[in-house]
Amino acid sequence: MKDIFQEIIKINMMEDTSAKEVCASDLFDRLNSMELPQYFNWTADIFEELHVKKNPDKKALIWTDLDTLETKTFSYKTLSDKANQLINLALKSGIEKGDNFYMMSPILPENWFASLACIKAGIINVPTATTMTQRELEFRFETYTPRVIMADVDCANLIDKALEEINIKPKLKLVLGEKPGWVSFDMIEHESREAKKADTKSKDTLFCFFTSGTTGLPKRVGHTAVSYPVGHLSTTLMAGLKPDDIHNNLSAPGWSKWAWSSFFAPFNVGATTTGFKFTVLDGEQYLDAVSSHEITSFCAPPTAWRMFVNMNLDSFNFPCLKQSISAGEPLNSDVIRQWEHHTSNKIRDYYGQTESTAMIGNPPWIKDKMKSGSFGFPSFMYDMALADNEGNEITQPDQPGHIVVKLDNWRPIGLFSEYIGSPEKMGSVFVDNFYYTGDRASFDKDGYWWFVGRADDVIKSSDYRIGPFEVESALLEHTAVTEVAVIGAPDPKRYQLVKAYVILNPAVKASKELALELFKHTITILPKFKIPRILEFVPEVPKTISGKIRRVELRQIETARQEKTDDQELQEYFYWDFPELSSKK
Repeated sequence: MKDIFQEIIKINMMEDTSAKEVCASDLFDRLNSMELPQYFNWTADIFEELHVKKNPDKKALIWTDLDTLETKTFSYKTLSDKANQLINLALKSGIEKGDNFYMMSPILPENWFASLACIKAGIINVPTATTMTQRELEFRFETYTPRVIMADVDCANLIDKALEEINIKPKLKLVLGEKPGWVSFDMIEHESREAKKADTKSKDTLFCFFTSGTTGLPKRVGHTAVSYPVGHLSTTLMAGLKPDDIHNNLSAPGWSKWAWSSFFAPFNVGATTTGFKFTVLDGEQYLDAVSSHEITSFCAPPTAWRMFVNMNLDSFNFPCLKQSISAGEPLNSDVIRQWEHHTSNKIRDYYGQTESTAMIGNPPWIKDKMKSGSFGFPSFMYDMALADNEGNEITQPDQPGHIVVKLDNWRPIGLFSEYIGSPEKMGSVFVDNFYYTGDRASFDKDGYWWFVGRADDVIKSSDYRIGPFEVESALLEHTAVTEVAVIGAPDPKRYQLVKAYVILNPAVKASKELALELFKHTITILPKFKIPRILEFVPEVPKTISGKIRRVELRQIETARQEKTDDQELQEYFYWDFPELSSKK
């Protein structure tokens, strides 16, 4: 396996030309068909054997607290030492291979130590967001009993309440600080810097992610000793990271994107990763850090990119920034245009899930051929397709369908192993040699893919099916708008009407006049059947812990509201109430 990782480094260091694409395709053709080793331990076999031995003193992690400006730097050898010390402390506490390890803390260096330690010791890593409520923790702990918990002091207080309520006692509770009843993480300093690796089989589950709960209760997504480390070679290639890169990813450790972009993508190639801790995301503060730390590769979710492009970007200087990347939800084309205008840097969008690694995206070699608003091409690791509602593969361009992974030719290494404990859920997404992602898209005649929306987010109005993303993108092109969430509001005549929840820039005040302006704006961009018929100005919209809009919750709110007899909301405006638009109904 080490040869495969060395080859991906060589490919990423090539010029971004068609030759690079050919080499990448050839590598994944071989990887997709090769027999995986029976045993594989990424921390020992790749991180230590490939990077620590070769470049022990190279910077692996630069961490900064944006509130206090405290900065710490760790070499590859230091990270390895810290991981080994944690392993030895855990073993002394009765932790065994196959036990789980909940991590619930903000962006702190200990997250990197613990992630390396879990993989090497064969302990199942369970990332947990710091935004969890006590009730959500109780659900997780009852579903998957914790053996080890690592948390900062604030989270530890909440965890204790949840554990007491359900009467569960982990084997080890590690606190980043000091707290009675918890073992201070600093106790690892008394342990040896050498530790044996566990004999982890390639099929052993090593990662358990609770889904963010866009619909229904969270499910446990299981990834193996191979599906995430090796699977993220697709992400490493899509990001285009090189050993001399200083990479920053704006993600919290509690969700899978942190593992993607803050951990595996940079460490697969021996690059330097960074972590910027913040209490509340301050765009100016964060971009100052991107500049001062000479970040060369910057990855952020769409919500952050939208914040950044609404700032005065001319006041910032990014002399080292070579590439900008977005993932999480498809990014609106207007945001991409604005960022490029101010930084001369194109945002390359890519797509994946907690259940996978990078599946579709804009790789480095097409950065000058990207189509604005497209999320690119399928990764060579995945055999991607579209399926219609009857389960037939769509072969013609410009026909929306369900995004699926074909499994009859090969099973992608990066695809998750199972929804742990949920065979009924497995049966609903693995159907007839397809894995259904739950998302919809189309591709054009040139092979570029275009996101439509979640399968359960598609709006059906009269005889039309409308994806919310295109409507949101149109509204976001207006300078008054910061963020938009579009849903289908129940309607007795048309089944659903397109409704937009609009968040305005702080300097703009909601008004009937502005609503009319926005309606007129969409008329110039969208086909008539896609124009929003209802606008509601709101201060915020519900989101998952990973920042994705919870449209299902908005639909529930809308349904409940219509069942009442109250008058319309003060900040809600209807298309048909404007005589100026009457000819365009």
